[in-house]
Amino acid sequence: MFQIKINDMPFSVPEGVSILEAIRYAGIHVPTLCFLKGLNEIGACRVCVVEVKGARSLMAACAHPVSDGMEIYTNTPKVLESRKTTLQLLLSVHNRSCLSCVRSGTCELQALCHDLGVDREDAFDGAMPESVYDDSTPHMIRDNSKCILCRRCVAACQEQHTAVIGPNSRGFDTHIACAFELPLDRVACISCGQCIVSCPTGALIEKDQVDEVLEVIHNPEKHVVVQVAPSIRATLGECFDMPLGTNVKGKMVAALRRLGFDQVFDADFGADMTIMEEANELIERVQNGGTLPMITSCSPGWVKFCEYYFPDLIPNLSSCKSPQQMQGALTKTWYAQKHNLTPSDVVVVSVMPCTAKKFEIGRDHQDAAGNGIPDVDIVLTTRELGRMIKRAGIDFCNLPDEDFDPTMGITTGAGAIFGATGGVMEAALRTAADTLTGQAQDAIEYQEVRGTEGIKEAVYTIAGKQIQVAVASGMKNANELLEKVRSGEVEYHFIEIMGCPGGCVNGGGQPTQPSVVRSFTDLKGIRAKTLYDEDKNLPLRKSHDSPIVKQVYEEFLGKPGSERAHHILHTSYVARPKFK
Repeated sequence: MFQIKINDMPFSVPEGVSILEAIRYAGIHVPTLCFLKGLNEIGACRVCVVEVKGARSLMAACAHPVSDGMEIYTNTPKVLESRKTTLQLLLSVHNRSCLSCVRSGTCELQALCHDLGVDREDAFDGAMPESVYDDSTPHMIRDNSKCILCRRCVAACQEQHTAVIGPNSRGFDTHIACAFELPLDRVACISCGQCIVSCPTGALIEKDQVDEVLEVIHNPEKHVVVQVAPSIRATLGECFDMPLGTNVKGKMVAALRRLGFDQVFDADFGADMTIMEEANELIERVQNGGTLPMITSCSPGWVKFCEYYFPDLIPNLSSCKSPQQMQGALTKTWYAQKHNLTPSDVVVVSVMPCTAKKFEIGRDHQDAAGNGIPDVDIVLTTRELGRMIKRAGIDFCNLPDEDFDPTMGITTGAGAIFGATGGVMEAALRTAADTLTGQAQDAIEYQEVRGTEGIKEAVYTIAGKQIQVAVASGMKNANELLEKVRSGEVEYHFIEIMGCPGGCVNGGGQPTQPSVVRSFTDLKGIRAKTLYDEDKNLPLRKSHDSPIVKQVYEEFLGKPGSERAHHILHTSYVARPKFK
């Protein structure tokens, strides 16, 4: 332990920590803009500067380690004036249309200006750099007029092993862009949205489709169904300042009804259906010498990454559609047929934690009802749903708890845990174990594949056969794992990969949190615990025990892997060029 002083008070702090972390031991908050712990610790923004006795100039707290005997001052007039000047300089080249910005209220630059008493009129006058507005992709908008060059998005993209954006030009002309100034739709962007949740301002945002949803809701000729992903119940409350990890499932359903949707369905049903098809596919591959390891296909960001960077492993991908697409397909086939609805008059809206879902709905072979009718019509992120509820004047926190509509609303714990990394693997193993042994297994919690570690491995003995599995989340970890698979260094039967670190609970469409929360709070773990708690408390915890799943197969599909099931619930993939 080092003995240091912070604002003349003595403290003991661990050797090797940064000044910023040491200051937190004293219960003092030092503002940051560019900092994300373990991801972006470059001291670029200079907002976190502090005075250190004996130092010739102010020091960036996030980028310098403490030393024994160090004396630190966090709020001297010199420090406060430096921070204010930095903010004034940032505002001088910033699009200050804050009232209409989607990040107003959650913008970290805006919050710091408020805390330090910096007004937009305080900004220095002068030239404005040229900026780019890029809306070329289905999932996001890039507006460089609101960029503060913190480079958090660049670090996030590098961590995702894609690195399609970075700083271009020099000096005053420096800006974040793709190589050769290409638009995002011409590079190997996987649409994961991790750059969006890392951005402290409104420079990167998802494409908002709230107005499209409101238009179809108020069209009397359309039957509008909404389906909500498992992880949304663990994160939507954050949009309304509720504690992290609050399960708002009941209030969420109530809000969606008040928004005017005709049916409110739980996408856990789609997850249960995915398990039925995926577990069946895994068993068939293992027993009949199919391509192994089989790799899950639930995450569209991961699937796109595979198509770009591991096209040789496309045969290893499960042919199953994602839960979103399966449920959309069944809504426009089984559900429409059951209720005498014309598929073209049914509009399926998904609420997802994932910006890549906006891309996924436009993929080929996602039209089970035929005639070019998409399985899913519109995707909203968690953030968009939060804004939609606020716009409608709904008092979310005081809503009663209501249940999903039963047609696709009775689900299992297996479907609920899809939102956490390892959840798909665990859910599939529960069904595969019962199927292979021919009897219900009591031990259904596969602890080895739980947790937020980047890569997890386990070996399970099921029906006398050893099944080797691995789980990876985040594309950096996926790349590391798959390079070993490609080289033959490791062998598995089944691999689960999620595009975002920690899985869907940390998806690119989830509520943004300031850097201090993202850096010093186990955001992924807190959100995931909510899903595991729900699983533990549900009466049904295996996908094949769902009465709706049984009904769908009895009435419509026949059995998992049937010809009709393949037509409606399965898809294909294609190798993609990295530049277009």
